[in-house]
Amino acid sequence: MKILPVAFAALAFATTAVLAKTGWEDDFDKGLARAKTEKKVALVDFTGSDWCGWCIKLDKEIFSQAKFKDYAKEKLVLVEVDFPRSKPLPKATQEKHDTLAKKYKVEGFPTVLVFNAEGKQVGELGYTEGGPDAFIAQLEKVLKK
Repeated sequence: MKILPVAFAALAFATTAVLAKTGWEDDFDKGLARAKTEKKVALVDFTGSDWCGWCIKLDKEIFSQAKFKDYAKEKLVLVEVDFPRSKPLPKATQEKHDTLAKKYKVEGFPTVLVFNAEGKQVGELGYTEGGPDAFIAQLEKVLKK
């Protein structure tokens, strides 16, 4: 009987926890810190993962593709800042996401911000037609500036 309340508590936590895509950080600060440690670029996806059509398209056509995943594994730390509608975020997480969106002037989704290893924003992207090759080419242009 003592196990039952613990199981319910774990289930309640799991349903409200932030669940970023596999291979993505769900904490902005941790993601930027990891990028610095690993000397990589941080790619931060501001998304409405469960309602934004362009966000879903970006994930399906680019982020979920093996070519992008292989590129990211070598060069990027991926961070997701999600604004879902069907799954509630913990209040503290929602407030943090709102603060980040305001700080970086995110006005629409998807907005993909690019930060160098020192944590300085160096670019902004969105959905790019043409799959992983086109998106990676746009990202490389941002990084060469």
